[in-house]
Amino acid sequence: LSTMRMLLSLVTLLAAVLLAKAAPPTCYSRVLSLSKEITESFKELQTSRDVDSCVLMLPRLYLDIHNYCVLAKLREFVAYPRCERVLEVSELKEKARSLYTIMISYCRRDLVFLTDDCGALEYPILLPTE
Repeated sequence: LSTMRMLLSLVTLLAAVLLAKAAPPTCYSRVLSLSKEITESFKELQTSRDVDSCVLMLPRLYLDIHNYCVLAKLREFVAYPRCERVLEVSELKEKARSLYTIMISYCRRDLVFLTDDCGALEYPILLPTE
């Protein structure tokens, strides 16, 4: 009987741990991960060996979701009229459009902007990676 209780307790504990890890992402964590994904994809696109000349003319795309200017940066990037022929740019614009929509619609009340320094999004201070 006590072995059965221990087994039941263990199963209950494991189920609780699994449920905790399966929790859906918060609005903030989703916005943060998508902004990092977009920034990394943009860097890869810019440094690709097969880079199209129009890609070099794209607006810079460093995203900091704590900077209020990120909304304008996303609008500027999505509205950029060139590079439609480059599939990677179209995909990146779609991700940027999704991030913008999430930020202004779904997460509007959950986000806190710590600055409105638009220059920081043009010339970010890059920290060395560890």
